[in-house]
Amino acid sequence: MKWYSYVFLSLLAFFLTMGIAYAVGSRLVFIAVLLAFLISWIAYIPAYIFQTEKFYDLTGSIKYLFLTWFIYVLSYELYGFNIGNLILATLISIWTIRLGSFLFMRIHKDGEDKRFRTIKTSASQFFLTWTLSGMWVSLCSICALTAIANPFGVTLNLVTYIGIGLFLLGFGIEVIADKQKTAFRSIIENKNAFITSGLWSKSRHPNYLGEIILWFAIAVISFSSLSGTQYIALISPIFTYLLLVYVSGVRMLEDRANKKWGNLIEYQDYKKKTPILFFKIF
Repeated sequence: MKWYSYVFLSLLAFFLTMGIAYAVGSRLVFIAVLLAFLISWIAYIPAYIFQTEKFYDLTGSIKYLFLTWFIYVLSYELYGFNIGNLILATLISIWTIRLGSFLFMRIHKDGEDKRFRTIKTSASQFFLTWTLSGMWVSLCSICALTAIANPFGVTLNLVTYIGIGLFLLGFGIEVIADKQKTAFRSIIENKNAFITSGLWSKSRHPNYLGEIILWFAIAVISFSSLSGTQYIALISPIFTYLLLVYVSGVRMLEDRANKKWGNLIEYQDYKKKTPILFFKIF
C-alpha cells in the first residue's frame, strides 16, 4: 500500500475510537482515550528513529495502567471511594503487569519481534501500528473505564462476583499456558518443534483463550454499572476476540505454523485433534 493509505487508516482508527469514547457519554473516558493515542504517538518517534519494536508491548502495558488509574483517581476525587472500582482496577493491573513483563522479557531474550521486521522500516506503516496500539488499549479497556468513571462506580452483586470468578479462570489459563510454552522452549531439542502438551493438547492457542475469557469477565464485572449509551462500551470483549483471533494473534501464528510445520504429518494430526481455540475436554 502507498504511504497515504496507512495515514488514512491511522486517522480512521483514531476517529472511530474517539467516536466510541464520545458515545459512552463520559468526559473522563474521552480524555483517557485521547491520552492513549498521544502516548502511542510520542513513543513512536524514538521507536522509528532507532528502528526498534522492543518497547512496543511495554508501552501498551503502560497505557493500560495509566488509563485505568487515571480514571480511578479522578473518579475517586469526584465521587469518593468505591471498593468495586478498586477491585476492577487491581484485576486489570495484575494482568497488565504480568503479561507486560512476560512479553518484555521474551522480546529481549529473542532479540526481536518478527512481526515488525518489514513494518518498522516504513514510517507510515509503523505509525499505523503504533496508532492501532492506542486503539487496541482503548477499546479493550473502555468497558472497565466507563464503569469506573460512573458516578456510582462498579456495582458489587452476583453478576460482579461471577465476573471476578471468570477473570481468575481466564487469568489462570493464560499464565499456565505461557509457563508451559516457556518451559517447552527452554529445552534445546524443542527449538524448532511445536508444543502439544499440557493445555496445548486441549487448544492450539490456550494463552489467547485465557485472555479472551478474562476480558469477557471484565465486561461482566462492569455490566451492572452501565446504562443508556454506555452499553456501547460492551464492544470491549467483542473487539478483543476479533483482534486476537482474526488480526494480530491466532491468524498470524496459524499462518506461521502452517509455513513451518504444515508439511509434517505430526502437525497435521495435531491440528485435526486439537481445536484452534476453545478446549477439547475429552
